[in-house]
Amino acid sequence: MRISIFGLGYVGAVSCACLPELGHEVVGVDTNPVKVDLINRGQSPVVEEGIEELIATARANGRLRATADGTAAVRETDLSLVSVATPSNANYTPDLSAVDNVIRSIGQAIAEKQGHHTVVMRSTVPPGTTEERVRPLLEAAAGRRVGDRLSLVFNPEFLREGSSVKDFRRPPQTVIGSLDEAGYVALEAMYAGLPGEFVRTSSRVAESVKYMCNVFHALKIVFANEAGSVLKACGLDSREVMRIFCQDTQLNISPAYLRPGFAFGGSCLPKEVKGFLTLALQMDVPVPTLAGLLDSNAAHIERAYQMIVREGRCRVALFGLAFKPGTDDMRDSPLVTLAERLLGRGFDLAIHDSFVKISRLLGKNKEFIDREVPHLDRLLAATPADALKDAQVIVVGHADSATRQLIAAAAAGRRIIDLAGYSELRECDARYEGICW
Repeated sequence: MRISIFGLGYVGAVSCACLPELGHEVVGVDTNPVKVDLINRGQSPVVEEGIEELIATARANGRLRATADGTAAVRETDLSLVSVATPSNANYTPDLSAVDNVIRSIGQAIAEKQGHHTVVMRSTVPPGTTEERVRPLLEAAAGRRVGDRLSLVFNPEFLREGSSVKDFRRPPQTVIGSLDEAGYVALEAMYAGLPGEFVRTSSRVAESVKYMCNVFHALKIVFANEAGSVLKACGLDSREVMRIFCQDTQLNISPAYLRPGFAFGGSCLPKEVKGFLTLALQMDVPVPTLAGLLDSNAAHIERAYQMIVREGRCRVALFGLAFKPGTDDMRDSPLVTLAERLLGRGFDLAIHDSFVKISRLLGKNKEFIDREVPHLDRLLAATPADALKDAQVIVVGHADSATRQLIAAAAAGRRIIDLAGYSELRECDARYEGICW
């Protein structure tokens, strides 16, 4: 198939990398010339395991290119994926202006075509958006209705940053909410060869599934962290309790996210929990348990902060800044929040995250860090040794195996606050304390 992808953030970039593997020809579209140039040079605009090689291979095989010309991209393809950002407004409703603009431009390009075109929404939106907002915009711009050489589909993505290539290749299921039969057929053809069930449903249900999955993921993380904190106070290692808890796959579902550790963050869970809570408020439906998710998550960050500052102001080495390992995404990262708290309290802070490079930050990720930690370049340590120099407290949010070995070797006589649960840190000659164990 010939596919255009609008928006070269995480979802769009992963799609650009993985769809050519299935034999498709892909054109990436973005208004950011840096992202377009990176794709055309065979490089990834995002940091993600395995993606750089896939993009380089797709470029070399002639199956991938990028452009800022959306009209030409639509003209030359049969199906368009919309993966643009839907950031939160001040009241936590999603800002759909980027979606509106892209849909209008795609529709205007479709108006110049004779053949059939399929438009696929992948951006997270509230239930009803595809049918009630996107459809009228698209039909007005295209000059034709859905069903008349035009299909409109909502196809939620379930890609986790740090493992998104693996998730694309092995999806738990593929959910397709189409407004006509041709849309189902097109999506089943696009994903042909991937494992997992193809689920046909309405666009409203598909939109809702995406929200429910991310809200539940946030709930599982908060549940594990609250439970872990109580169990620690009882003198227990909560990881052993949760290991046994998670063995019950019949009632307790699965171990994913049910691992005591640090707070949740990133570009999905906080935004979509807020969006869902706003939706519940608009519908006048009380959700007291879910309403406490963000407060509980903030309390867990506060718990880590109090562990660090317990013995007074000192030099701190913080390992990990992105919200999870294997990515440079710092949007709503709890480690960024923790760093800000320490800096505000006057702590001398050095940070090392091997995936975070100031020169590579782009788009919303760069905007977030420029706003929240504008002096980050002065705090980043180039090597683990630089971060450890003169540090009295070592805080480990996440670190690769080699870095953990260096920390363990240099930890004698220092305090280690472990937010991730690395066994080699617990066994080293240091004053060790875990966040939930």
